[in-house]
Amino acid sequence: MMLANIDWALIGEATIDTLLMTGFSLLFTILIGLPLGILLFLTSKHQMLDNGPVYHVLSFIVNVLRSVPFLILLIVMIPFTRVLAGTSLGVQGAVPPLVVSAAPFFARLVENVLRELDPGVSEACRAMGANSRQTVLLALIPEATTGIVAAIIVTAIALVGYSAMSGVIGGGGLGDLALRFGYQRYQTDVMVVTVVMLVVMVQVLQVFGDRLVARLNRK
Repeated sequence: MMLANIDWALIGEATIDTLLMTGFSLLFTILIGLPLGILLFLTSKHQMLDNGPVYHVLSFIVNVLRSVPFLILLIVMIPFTRVLAGTSLGVQGAVPPLVVSAAPFFARLVENVLRELDPGVSEACRAMGANSRQTVLLALIPEATTGIVAAIIVTAIALVGYSAMSGVIGGGGLGDLALRFGYQRYQTDVMVVTVVMLVVMVQVLQVFGDRLVARLNRK
């Protein structure tokens, strides 16, 4: 294995692409998954917007999307991705399937975080005459901030792995590099470097997340 023969500029470009895929997909995942998770919680049994049919429909959609393997989802969504993003290749083409896969996962995490809150929080808001919007914005989200941040970190780490798999359909990033050079051209050194880069990303995210959650807990 000769590391001197590796095109480090290409590694750097692929790393940036992976960070962009993870960053943009995480942003859209939060924008979609957070409201969805809150809605799942509010429409569940004994909650403020208790609505069985709505909850079961949303829960079914979330469960279906979570159960589809990401690699299959990548392929199935190619036509939709082309319509939405204009291409199914590169960073732009990888973001839609990443979001569709991660948003239901994040929504379920948010729902579970809200379920772990003291029921007295919602009851106190009801007693003071707060509506569901006020309860969510002024009580539930502030109380659940630490758990939601932890859920974001878990989702971000999952997205790093998903972004690597997007290389199968030409999604770019380190996964694409590992496939084209490490697997198809038998360049073991490239494969090792891409794996190390992915491990480093995950470790940085985990350490940063642990410290942020610890700080929020102290507050």
